[in-house]
Amino acid sequence: MPTVAPLDLDGHCVAVAFLNDIPHFAMADGAVHSLDHGHKTCQANDGLLYAFHDAAGERLVTGGEDGKVFAVTADGQATELASAGRKWISNVAAGPQGAVAYSAGKNAYVRFADGKVKEFSHPRSVEGIAFAPKGMRIGVARYNGATLHFPATDGKPVELEWAGAHTGITFSPDGNFLVTSMQENALHGWKLADGKHMRMSGYPAKVKSLSWSAKGRWLASSGAPAAIVWPFTGKDGPMGKAPLELGTRGNAMVTSVACHPSEDVTAIGYDDGMVIAARFADAKEVLLRRPGKSAITSMAWDKGERRIVFGSASGDCGVIDISA
Repeated sequence: MPTVAPLDLDGHCVAVAFLNDIPHFAMADGAVHSLDHGHKTCQANDGLLYAFHDAAGERLVTGGEDGKVFAVTADGQATELASAGRKWISNVAAGPQGAVAYSAGKNAYVRFADGKVKEFSHPRSVEGIAFAPKGMRIGVARYNGATLHFPATDGKPVELEWAGAHTGITFSPDGNFLVTSMQENALHGWKLADGKHMRMSGYPAKVKSLSWSAKGRWLASSGAPAAIVWPFTGKDGPMGKAPLELGTRGNAMVTSVACHPSEDVTAIGYDDGMVIAARFADAKEVLLRRPGKSAITSMAWDKGERRIVFGSASGDCGVIDISA
């Protein structure tokens, strides 16, 4: 049976991550807590709105209502990377070669490792931002679609149109697909090679959590009483295929998903604080955490594939050891 090491914090947990194998918890008040031979805390933003950890697991990038972007490292250091003046930082993302992207209002920015910043303006507010897995490219979610920018060059942006408000964005690990979450309880996707559309609808609630499986063959999502897992195994993604529905519970909604680093398994967090793991091949489930005080807001696996760090809406956080 997995064991849970709890960490009770005050307030809403925005994001969690393992930095150098140390669990970190970014809170809505701008504090970042860690469990490194005891409970430690460092202050990043004065009021935190958004946090994102880089793929290398070396830093947590945060942005907040104070208009600043910070990088928090495993040793507890918070370094200011950029400022947007009095504007709120609404999104942040970590990219290749030490680059960081962030947004404020209608503008998206990319800060390179040398400190140089490039700005991209849009007609409406930027609602989501993500780096492509290959090359220096960012995707921006906006009203009526998404825009692709190439920060290292002055290349013309690529506009991907679809009516409605797009609120989040993610690239598939192979870079072949772009998927956005929408205000209207749906996902929308594009096959980047030819712009072909993929509409993934039928959710009873907004999709706030997305996670790609290890090889990008599956995309797990929240927003229903089960984890909705779309197949991206063919050249046209999920078109014409039904998604998997894993961990169905009639009295709870899935609020967070986190796919296993190497296997076709996902951790599933619910609005009552329960966490399970479910296998794609046969839908087999394992209980990882019994219900808690509030909804699971974020989860992440460690590199050793033994532990899952989780955060919640009311601060009852912790680390699950599945090898126990």
